Amino acid sequence: MVPRAPVVLAYGVGVDSTALLVELEARGERPDLVLTADTGVEKPATYAYLDIIRPWIDERGIAHELVRYQPKRFKHWPPYYSLLEMALTNATLPSKSMGGSSCSLKYKKAPQDAFLRTWRPAVEAWGRGQKVTRLIGFDAGVRDTLRANHAATIDDPLYDYDYPLRRWGWDRDACTRRIETAGLPVPPKSSCWFCIGMTPDEVRELPAWCLRLIVLVEARAAPRLHTVEGLWRKTTRARPGRMTDFIRRDRLLPAAEVDRIWRDAPADLIRFQDVAAMIPLAERPTMADWLERFNAGLATTASGLDLAA
Repeated sequence: MVPRAPVVLAYGVGVDSTALLVELEARGERPDLVLTADTGVEKPATYAYLDIIRPWIDERGIAHELVRYQPKRFKHWPPYYSLLEMALTNATLPSKSMGGSSCSLKYKKAPQDAFLRTWRPAVEAWGRGQKVTRLIGFDAGVRDTLRANHAATIDDPLYDYDYPLRRWGWDRDACTRRIETAGLPVPPKSSCWFCIGMTPDEVRELPAWCLRLIVLVEARAAPRLHTVEGLWRKTTRARPGRMTDFIRRDRLLPAAEVDRIWRDAPADLIRFQDVAAMIPLAERPTMADWLERFNAGLATTASGLDLAA
């Protein structure tokens, strides 16, 4: 008897994928693997929810893997390992803020693909000429219907894609109710904390360290921006194109702190990159090293610590 092909749930730690996970387990249809891609800049509330849902997954004996994109070529740059570090290294914004979508492909889909290429059940299924089934948490709402319709046009030689929430007719409200019925807290909307999809209210809820890094990202990219204003692209009645302007307007950070980041941090980062380029790769400091210094410097701004020191 030929073994069945494995089933993998792409788990984004959001409402839809959590409801899908809960319901599959209740129906006795648990996936063979739950796979989560970590961009390194998920909202703090999302990481907090992982601390809740991972024990729930483990208690039920469901395999769960957390994967991250691992760049291999750094040229003359300090090594970077997250979407934030990539943006700072290359003086750019996430792809979605520039009108594209490659940040999701690069930091979410690609690391999952890389893991599955070495996952034994998948490799064995492909060796038998089977496709691995990927479960995606698109719900039956209007927005996800458009996304699912687009996905249906893609012919993938390695994977079959299934959208159980759509087959069940579940929209976002139904997913929320299912999570509550399971006795679990409802997760926050899943996204990076400097994603274009962040609403003003969501930005207001961010801790100060996230707000400082948002200012830093826009300050670093500003000299190279010609078609967009910032992380929110263009100014509308609802919000400015730059999150920095919103942070300043709503006094989410002191104006002097915003000014200091914008004035000093990009130049300090460029100096760091210039020095790093002269160090052999094996000994080269990483972008995370500079960010640690940046965060420590800002944490003691009141004492007069020089960020570039």
